[in-house]
Amino acid sequence: MGTKENLEAAFSGESQANRKYLAFADRAESEGFEQIAYLFRGIAEAETIHAHNHLRAMGKVGDTEENLKSAIAGEDYEYKDMYPEFLVESEAEGETQASTGFRFALEAEQVHSTLYSEALRMAEAGEDMPVQDLYLCEVCGHTVLGSIPERCPICGSKQEKYFKVER
Repeated sequence: MGTKENLEAAFSGESQANRKYLAFADRAESEGFEQIAYLFRGIAEAETIHAHNHLRAMGKVGDTEENLKSAIAGEDYEYKDMYPEFLVESEAEGETQASTGFRFALEAEQVHSTLYSEALRMAEAGEDMPVQDLYLCEVCGHTVLGSIPERCPICGSKQEKYFKVER
């Protein structure tokens, strides 16, 4: 392997470590281990620093329009190709928990693509998006700007399951 492949592997590993450590932090916190949760969260942030360094070294952080186009391509791939295939396979294998997670992700990724597409239209016009609060459903990841629906359109959770993304 060369440097390019090493950077890609390092970026992937650091990114996965960040997400894994955040999940570990939530579990530790739920078990009453506040300091251990804090440690997991701190090291997760360090892994993010590493991942960002690798991504920049790969030349994959462009201007906002380029970044939005990259994000749209990634979201489109996930909801059009990747998750439909994963869903068919998990359903065929009777893996209901995996199927539910894949379906939630598939539908949320489609919303993400739409939101990024609107952001791209605004950026191309030289404008920022209007200031609105951003909310996420903690069950499925549904993302909404502005007001929260009474029920999540993806998983059916009540409005109380949404949380505001801090700026």
